[in-house]
Amino acid sequence: MSMSSERYVTPVVPNIGGGLSLSHSALLQQRFAELPVSVDVLVVLAVVAAALVLFVWQPVSIDTTAIALMVALILLGPWTGVSPEEGVSGFSNPATLTVLAMFVLSEGVRQTGVIQILTRKMESFAGDSESRQLLATVGLSGPTAGFVNNTPIVAVLIPAVTNLAQKTGTSPSKLLIPLSFASMLGGMLTVIGTSTNLLASDIWAQIGGPGAEPFSLFEFTQLGVVVLAVGIVYLLTLGRYLVPARISPKGTSTDRFGMADYLTDVVVRENSELVGSQVREVRGGDLDLDVFQIVREGRTVVRGLPSERIRAGDILSVRASQETLEQIIEDDSLQLLPELVDAAGEYSEQLPEGFSPTRHAWHPTASDADAAAMEATGEGEPGDETERREASTDGAKEEGASTERERETSLTEVVLLPRRWSMGRSGVAGFEREYDATVLAVRRGNEVIRQRLRDVDLQAGDVLLVQTNEDVLDRLRTDTHVIVSSDGRWEQFDRRQIPVALGIVAGVVGLAALEYLPIMVSALTGVVAMLFSGVLRPEEAYEAVDWDVIFLIAGVIPLGIAFEASGTADLIATAIVAVSAVLPPVAMLATFYLGTALVTEMVSNNASVVLMLPIAVEVANRLGVEAFSFALAVTFAASTPLLSPVGYQTNLMVYGPGGYKFTDFARVGAPLQLILTVVTTGGIVFFWGL
Repeated sequence: MSMSSERYVTPVVPNIGGGLSLSHSALLQQRFAELPVSVDVLVVLAVVAAALVLFVWQPVSIDTTAIALMVALILLGPWTGVSPEEGVSGFSNPATLTVLAMFVLSEGVRQTGVIQILTRKMESFAGDSESRQLLATVGLSGPTAGFVNNTPIVAVLIPAVTNLAQKTGTSPSKLLIPLSFASMLGGMLTVIGTSTNLLASDIWAQIGGPGAEPFSLFEFTQLGVVVLAVGIVYLLTLGRYLVPARISPKGTSTDRFGMADYLTDVVVRENSELVGSQVREVRGGDLDLDVFQIVREGRTVVRGLPSERIRAGDILSVRASQETLEQIIEDDSLQLLPELVDAAGEYSEQLPEGFSPTRHAWHPTASDADAAAMEATGEGEPGDETERREASTDGAKEEGASTERERETSLTEVVLLPRRWSMGRSGVAGFEREYDATVLAVRRGNEVIRQRLRDVDLQAGDVLLVQTNEDVLDRLRTDTHVIVSSDGRWEQFDRRQIPVALGIVAGVVGLAALEYLPIMVSALTGVVAMLFSGVLRPEEAYEAVDWDVIFLIAGVIPLGIAFEASGTADLIATAIVAVSAVLPPVAMLATFYLGTALVTEMVSNNASVVLMLPIAVEVANRLGVEAFSFALAVTFAASTPLLSPVGYQTNLMVYGPGGYKFTDFARVGAPLQLILTVVTTGGIVFFWGL
């Protein structure tokens, strides 16, 4: 409730001496009463300003900022008008629960492999033609995003698009921005396409006035089809030439990361100070030297590498800077393996036993599998030949397959998804410990970080070049926090569940479209059906939910309450109407669309719709025009930020794999944003009037 000036009646209290005096609080109230705006508005604006600073600079994650915003609004309830019950109401809000349910339903569809099947069809259709590859990419990601959350769609398509591009000699950069943009535009086909649509629907129902109801499932589908079609045409024509080819389609992973001159092998001499040291101690030393593999007596040691102790004669595969390599050459305790091979040929210097100079690799013997299996289970010393040969033959056969997978190492590119990695919550060292993999380089946009990796904090969108074995690679493939982008194989799915999962989603859509059930109830019913049918296990359902988004939505919803209760929306609307009195209503509508798009680039899409929608509705009411049209303009703009990699999570997901510069998104997105300003504004006026 707003504290109007009538509430600031100055109380008087009797003085001991019989006179009258003002109390301290009354003096403060009197001062505030003299201000041109109420203290309520000032408090809310101060809270909003602080939240915007945190959203833009992100010293903490945006979901943390949202929860802090909620707490601040509750604590300042006498001025913000937000009671404790209203403050936490976001957690039980229909929009929040529907978004949660849609995450689970999307995961159920993904688990069946139907998206992978469609992707295979896409590859078959695309062939070697870049134009057809681009058409297949946007044609699959756009329409699908109207019914399935676009994050898993993009997560599945990133490795598919990358592999397709490399096979056919196309730069993956030419396809990944279009993939992200099309998935965003496709989200505007239905109200369940994005979390922003659902949140806007709930806000409109609260502030739209008498008769205002939540958006129906296909409330704005006709405009969504137009927007998606215009976006696809743009991406296939002008946009195609604006998207840069940042990553070469040719070469190996080491070539793409510029690692060819940074990877080498060194031999540990008898007198080396490193003998007896653990690998983690080498990484933490003065040299910028990362050991990612040890070759010892015919075996490759990768598993448990950080705790492995270095021995004389070990061949260390290392990542090192040019300066470090020069230091190694001058150090008599380590020798570059190529130099040792040359010396062996010229001076008959002895090579480490079991080493083949022609392969720069070890020839494994039959007993090596036993040794690796014993090392994995903690039995015996790897170098003890007697214990190794006394191991049971049957045990060796049982462990042989697993051991062979542990010994087979490869270089793999891994993309870090939003959520867990959104605020640098883990460094390279933490990633290596958790996944038992060695990070050789980090690509962040078009920047490749190769030196002092142990000091690097990881961020969402980073691409890591890692060395690991097959067992760890299998675990990475099933981890929902990462994408194995350079992997050409598909996960194993139970394809028999495809009709069940698609039937459940169709039922959810049908019940909501016919308005037999509210969207929230229909979606939650679908979640129950997914669990009871066995499409998803409960733990998979919990893991599928992007809890950052849930807490963000729940945290910012009270801000809309405060805007209305304190009179802040009314004050801002009054100022906007006064300043823009010379603009016709349609120009105001376009201004709100473009303004919301710009605000969304600085804060999250959900936060921007909470900030802008109440103001837009209030402005429309003061102008005497259709408030619903202004609400739609804000909704569409908040769901399609096209100017930066941080404006939307799918942009962030393709930022690293595409090797893009930060400005590449504006280069491609700015013309499209201007086109959509005209198209969306015109479409709203055409379909709903003004």
